[in-house]
Amino acid sequence: MELYSIVLLSLIIAAGVAFLLSSGKQKKAKLPPGPVALPIIGNVYWLTKSLNEIESILREIRGRYGPAITLRIGSRSVVFVCDRTLAHDALVGKGATFADRPPPTAIGRILGAVQQNINNSAYGPVWRLLRRNLMTEILHPSRIKSYGEGRSWVLDLLIRKLRSECESAGSVRVMEQFQFATFCLLVFMCFGQRVDEEVVREIEKAQRDMLLNLRRFNVLSFSPRIGKWVFRKRWHDLLRIRKRQADVLLPLIRARKEAQTKEGREEREGGNSFEFSYVDSLFNLELPDEGGRKLTEEEILGLCSEILIAGTDTTSTAAQWIMANLVKYPQIQAKLVEEIHGIVKQRTSQVPAADFITEEELQKMKYLKAVVMEALRRHPPTSFLLPHVAKEEGEINGYVIPKGTNVNFTVADMAMDEKVWKDPMEFKPERFLEGEEEVDITGTREIKMMPFGAGRRICPGLGLAMLHLEYFVANLVMEFEWKTKEGEEVDLTGKREFTTVMKNPLNVVLRPRKIAHS
Repeated sequence: MELYSIVLLSLIIAAGVAFLLSSGKQKKAKLPPGPVALPIIGNVYWLTKSLNEIESILREIRGRYGPAITLRIGSRSVVFVCDRTLAHDALVGKGATFADRPPPTAIGRILGAVQQNINNSAYGPVWRLLRRNLMTEILHPSRIKSYGEGRSWVLDLLIRKLRSECESAGSVRVMEQFQFATFCLLVFMCFGQRVDEEVVREIEKAQRDMLLNLRRFNVLSFSPRIGKWVFRKRWHDLLRIRKRQADVLLPLIRARKEAQTKEGREEREGGNSFEFSYVDSLFNLELPDEGGRKLTEEEILGLCSEILIAGTDTTSTAAQWIMANLVKYPQIQAKLVEEIHGIVKQRTSQVPAADFITEEELQKMKYLKAVVMEALRRHPPTSFLLPHVAKEEGEINGYVIPKGTNVNFTVADMAMDEKVWKDPMEFKPERFLEGEEEVDITGTREIKMMPFGAGRRICPGLGLAMLHLEYFVANLVMEFEWKTKEGEEVDLTGKREFTTVMKNPLNVVLRPRKIAHS
């Protein structure tokens, strides 16, 4: 007990010193207003509330402090921007100033390679190299088109799994199936091959364990030397999960590297299928700030892990929200079915009606696009963008933002602004049809909604995510009639995890549609 008291006292003293030092530095700058802060603790809210409630706190105090608010979290001042015009000014108008990321935490340094991935890299040459590589090698429209076979394979897999589970259990919780299907597709894009289902499950479990345990491991970041000793079990869990990640991903990485050798090329020429993959594009990259050295295996593992995590949860979460609204509002589902009927009638004899909706046909489906856009507005995958950092001193709403200050931007609330959206709480896809609100989802002209962010740090996978959502939603509605179990209703209450998920996951009854077999 005495030992724990000494440790606790040491941590409190260290936090107090950090608070006093950072307070002295920031008194010179006039940050946006915010609630009174206490030493060590920060704002008084943290005495009774957790950081998970930060969204409701901001809504509660915005009327008092305005659209840009400073909250004290421990020893740090963090700025929150809750207004779309201010967000556009900071992210687009002053993009370079607010394009940096926070420095890595101790946990990030323990995991290794955290600064050699795209989301967390500091704004500079390495970030530009990694992002440009992703955009040109994997997310270029021609490359995305080349993965069409993988998309149809995964869609067929998803349909069979949904049908099988519904037939055996009477209903199906769709989120798990959406996650697995999306993960299969991203593994295919990452490693260029169809991986056995058992291996995909192992990769998915390793990635999800790391994701869901990150909060548990945060306590180790405060003082790793002490934390490793005091929280021994968590430290061992961290190492175990990281090892499992390496055990399932490194063999795939090494196999792809081998496939680039002369023997590998000959094997491919012998008839085995080979798709250029994300990992292939990483082997020969040279880091500009480090004498042109190539990426280590650990850094390649981190980049592959990043694309698997970032692409899976956001897309599968968005897909569940879309289908939940189609189930809750059957008249909207019926309208989408009508559009699908129209597409099928336009087909020629060369395209049998039993085929999936093709990617070319998606371009004609205005109502489908409106449904997807409305779901992203009403239920964005995250409530906040990843934290931005002022690379140099900047200004927001007339207030000075010192270099190194964390700046966060709300996402969900900006898409509910009554000054922009009529009846914002309603789910109305029609608002996105011609003659209704014109929306630039990239936020380049102005920000009305930004589910993928905006400015220099906008999600590079925006186009791919939209394609996947439209492709899967159109074909799942074409294949099945989606209904709730008798006596149940769809609950659209959200819950914050890594993404904003449904508090009560969607559980549906699926019946085959005649349109899919006509």
